[in-house]
Amino acid sequence: MAVSIPPTLSISKAVQVLKGGSSLWFHDTFRRSAFAWQDGYGAFTVSKSQLNDVIRYVEAQREHHRRQTFQEEYRGLLERHGIDYDERYLWG
Repeated sequence: MAVSIPPTLSISKAVQVLKGGSSLWFHDTFRRSAFAWQDGYGAFTVSKSQLNDVIRYVEAQREHHRRQTFQEEYRGLLERHGIDYDERYLWG
């Protein structure tokens, strides 16, 4: 999902609002209790000049993840940007 968050709103609060609102919509719309968000989340900043590329990526994500899993992609992103991580804490 690509969203614009005002600087006065923390990322954690924005995620809380998005998860809460979408969960309520799902339960009200489909009358099912089986839906639940995962516990964690990831957030990345994107420059305005790259926003259209990110939107195209999000729109094609289903097809993209037929070729490469989310886990493979996420590990690659962390490694390409030199971010240290412990596999035990990535997936819960």
